[in-house]
Amino acid sequence: MTPNVECIVDSRSELGEGAVWDVRENCLWWLDINGEKVHRFDPETGKNTDWDVGERVGCLAIREQDGLILAMKSGIYTFDTESGRTTFVIDPEGKPDNRFNDGTTDRQGRFWAGTMRDDGVLATDGTFYRVDFDLTVTAVLPGFFTTNGSAFSPDGKTMYVSDSNADVRTIWGMDYDTDTGNPLNRRVFFDSREVAGRPDGGTVDADGCYWMAGVGGWQVVRITPEGKVDRIIEMPVEKPTKPMFGGPNLDTLYVTSLKAGLPDLSNQPQAGSLFAITGLGVTGVPEARFQG
Repeated sequence: MTPNVECIVDSRSELGEGAVWDVRENCLWWLDINGEKVHRFDPETGKNTDWDVGERVGCLAIREQDGLILAMKSGIYTFDTESGRTTFVIDPEGKPDNRFNDGTTDRQGRFWAGTMRDDGVLATDGTFYRVDFDLTVTAVLPGFFTTNGSAFSPDGKTMYVSDSNADVRTIWGMDYDTDTGNPLNRRVFFDSREVAGRPDGGTVDADGCYWMAGVGGWQVVRITPEGKVDRIIEMPVEKPTKPMFGGPNLDTLYVTSLKAGLPDLSNQPQAGSLFAITGLGVTGVPEARFQG
């Protein structure tokens, strides 16, 4: 099959990110971090709705009890999708120079969210936090420039994370204890110097392959569980940021992108928009709802 890449929301967001497919509602939730917006895209109608949440929001998860959980500049919040109201839960860091960035849920419904510096300073101040069902937050994986790439294998027993920093650009895999939510035995899964782009957001498919948004490389990359490049999909934008399988059959790969900091958009006028890739011949795995 020949993949088809189509722009489906010509939003031209500053920093599109955080795509999560809702298998119950058949819609895609996604973010504009710099635009301080939460988006909801309905592929059946083509309608995209957004809410201004008043500060940068790095990642989200869909809650079992309705609504969302958001990892924002100032901490963790719940979000009521009916009223658009955010409710503060906890700030696990108390670092005004940091913000949340990438995140996901494990297969049991715990929420993982990572932080990074937000002031342009290059420092390994980023940490991945685990939010448990009772909304307690634990710092688990410190020492990142830019937390990214969080995803779990279909059986939930392997956790992936990455660092997008140009001097690091590595994806790691870890054994994951599904009972305790603790990752162990961290090792290099993929060094993205093998391809054009650095690792931004990631997701996995039903075959256990990892899909990497190659930010800066005009591509999305499929990597086998053994860490080998399997496929490269060329994108019409330089900086894709987060892939996520969706659609009724989980066979459409949605991809967010960014335009912030790009000096010339003449060759990529839809930078920052939301794209859909069809015809891949593979399907994704349903994302678990946050059980808290």
